[in-house]
Amino acid sequence: MKKCINQVKNRANCNCSYEPCSRKGLCCECIAYHRAQHQLPACYFSAEFEQTYDRSIKNFIKANKIPT
Repeated sequence: MKKCINQVKNRANCNCSYEPCSRKGLCCECIAYHRAQHQLPACYFSAEFEQTYDRSIKNFIKANKIPT
């Protein structure tokens, strides 16, 4: 893949806490990877939920459920 001109800028805003991740700052690669896994990337989650490393859609819905 061609080098991303926005990688440094994207990394500064990336909340992924998985340190060995090779896709940090490469948003298109991150989204493609998680989509193939039926997941969402870290940027869809709050810090609390992101740190569980559970990127499932079910966890996303749980994290964003509006109390009734």
